[in-house]
Amino acid sequence: MIYDWVRQQAEKNPGRTAITLDDEHLTFGELETRSNKLAGKLLNQGLKPGQRVGLLLEKTPRTIIAMHGVSKAGGVYIPLDIHSPVNRISKILTSSDVKMVMVDHHAQNLFHKLTEKTEFSALPWIWWSDETVDIVDLSHRLFNYPDISSESDFPYAEVRDEDKTAHILFTSGSTGDPKGVEITHKNISSFVHWAVDYFGMNSEDRVSCHSPLHFDLSTFDIYGAMAAGSHLFIVPPAISVLPKKLCDFITDNRLTQWFSVPSALSYLARFKAIPENGFPDLKRLIWCGEVFPVQSLRYWMKSLPDVQFTNLYGPTEATIASSYYTMPGIPKEGEEVPIGTPCKGENLLVLNEEMGDVEVGEIGDLYISGVGLSPGYWRDLEKTDAVFSLRKDSNGKKVRIYKTGDLASIDKNGLFYCHGRSDYQIKSRGYRIELGEIEHALDELKLLREFAVVPVKRNGFEGHSIGCAFVPGESDYLNPVQLKSLLSEKVPPYMIPQLWGSYALLPRNGNGKIDRKKLSDHFENNFSKKNKKTHPSKTAVK
Repeated sequence: MIYDWVRQQAEKNPGRTAITLDDEHLTFGELETRSNKLAGKLLNQGLKPGQRVGLLLEKTPRTIIAMHGVSKAGGVYIPLDIHSPVNRISKILTSSDVKMVMVDHHAQNLFHKLTEKTEFSALPWIWWSDETVDIVDLSHRLFNYPDISSESDFPYAEVRDEDKTAHILFTSGSTGDPKGVEITHKNISSFVHWAVDYFGMNSEDRVSCHSPLHFDLSTFDIYGAMAAGSHLFIVPPAISVLPKKLCDFITDNRLTQWFSVPSALSYLARFKAIPENGFPDLKRLIWCGEVFPVQSLRYWMKSLPDVQFTNLYGPTEATIASSYYTMPGIPKEGEEVPIGTPCKGENLLVLNEEMGDVEVGEIGDLYISGVGLSPGYWRDLEKTDAVFSLRKDSNGKKVRIYKTGDLASIDKNGLFYCHGRSDYQIKSRGYRIELGEIEHALDELKLLREFAVVPVKRNGFEGHSIGCAFVPGESDYLNPVQLKSLLSEKVPPYMIPQLWGSYALLPRNGNGKIDRKKLSDHFENNFSKKNKKTHPSKTAVK
């Protein structure tokens, strides 16, 4: 089970520091004891095996205590983005049918807005402060949490079935509602065991935790460090997009492993932020979630010649990553970096429309099978059946496969290459975004005559940008600034289009449908001009 790693480390060396955030430090022994006590408290409050607990918490050591405490009580934790609008959080809480929600002062505004809603009036809210954990209901009864310095332990549920769900990660949904991906204990432990072994992680490693907790890259940061007995350093949210401070963070904390999305790494490359002497302690740099522009990758590899660079590939539905490729040398300009070969226990397939294998070099649909596959989408059999299916392998045995929506090919050496999406989904700044969810939110505004949200290829640090082409309605809200403000009440910041274009009529293709390719090209062509400070055209507004 995913909580066993902390127990094992606490038994071997309870005084070793497990987690650091600024001046706050937590040892393995403290993490084990406090998560045990929290598990006991949750059981005393009636949490049953398999019930969901929402974590409306900032990324801190306490939040990692919460993750382990919920798991030890047999529950399923749901990391929530405290920067999401209240309506999106409401949808997730309702969909997941949570038993209780943990909240801290970082999310107190969301807490007050959510507790005003009738549908959450019966929920107990677990309020975490620096010193105490109180459970509050709407009659304002407090259940005092035991002194965290006490030596006594609470019993916790021994849920030993690794096929049980550990957490649910909610991703963008094309219908406007976020969809929950169930991830089991076995899904997580299978990848972590492979990664710790492949990367040679050990108790001397000093590991970054840069990604948000609702993003599956953080799953490897946390549990990889716990499994290896490494020291986990949480990147303070305030510096997560500040190039100089991020580089200082790597240097000052003597990090040996850094794992993040390419957009963050490209952002640092854009400002040439790596210090002249590099990062003396860094041994490996790992990225996942989107394509790493070769120009930025070359900068990093030239600046850090002694660091191992590894590309991981895998959607949330396949648990962190399913394939890997460690760079054998600095790539040439324009060279395509493969997603590599399958991790242990995983398999990648490139199939044609008839579900047959493609020839070498031929592009087809990318499928994944193996130990990382999620059971499916939370309480949504229709969506699950749409992308998860059974296929006979070479031995005639039926295996479960997942259609990623990516296009791919295999070269003569057995390396897999990804060639973009085949559906209406993009990766932007590391996030997987269903453009249909943004359009659904725009439709709810009832302000525009028509609109289309399209991907826009950019060479910068963002990967893809999001463009919104629209025809104004009769409302006065014609300014993209106002539209962005209203949209921010319905979708998180990373889903807000960066590029906007106002049209008298959206272009159509031969079938009479909105010509999304033409709109994407329009945004891309205009923003590839040398003078980025000017508006792309009279009809487009940045």
